[in-house]
Amino acid sequence: MTQRSSVGVLDKAVVVLDCLRPGPASLAELVTRSGLSRATAYRLAVALEVHGLVERDGDGRFGLGPHLYELASAGRIDPLLRAAEDVLERLSASTHESAQLYRRVGEFRRCVAAAERSSGLRDTVPVGADLPMTAGSAAQVLLAWESATDVASIAARAKFSAAGLAAVRRRGWAASVAEREAGVASVSAPVFDAHGSVVAAVSVSGPIDRLTRTPGKLHANAVVAAAKELTKAIGG
Repeated sequence: MTQRSSVGVLDKAVVVLDCLRPGPASLAELVTRSGLSRATAYRLAVALEVHGLVERDGDGRFGLGPHLYELASAGRIDPLLRAAEDVLERLSASTHESAQLYRRVGEFRRCVAAAERSSGLRDTVPVGADLPMTAGSAAQVLLAWESATDVASIAARAKFSAAGLAAVRRRGWAASVAEREAGVASVSAPVFDAHGSVVAAVSVSGPIDRLTRTPGKLHANAVVAAAKELTKAIGG
């Protein structure tokens, strides 16, 4: 943060929020990132948590809270969501499967936009649904570019491994077969912001009978193209 006001505690609270932009942080990591004392960093993070501006995951790490996203959405048109409506509709039409956009919220990934297959058997994920970060191709994508500490803490409980996430990072997309739900397969790719951070995952999902046990062969190219289009739309 380069600007300061005349209200010191507010300035320090904004420092805490800025330090959580790269991703969740333990108290020790928050102290290192912010330069604040341990007591001050903890006191501010807990106070912000009361108001939903910060939340803690299952490992006790601090991350940006849901109320922060609600305020941002209410105050302006989110360029990612604005672009996603058309991109997901075209992705669903080209793959003949359901398409979704996920953002990470602590220990969960939230579906923030979706386009459904027009008919037949489909994998319906309602907008606003929170799914675990421990299974599914979107979870893999949202985690693959995170810090080694973050990867290790979740991969230890996940249906995928740290080595698998490294492979996702190398090829630029992820696939899953019956990880999140029996009979469902999916393919996902990352959306990057202007800082090179992964801010969302684009997915297509559907029954294994159609996507097969190698869904990436069918839809990786289309999903990656959609993710690149959304990355461009937000200046990534």
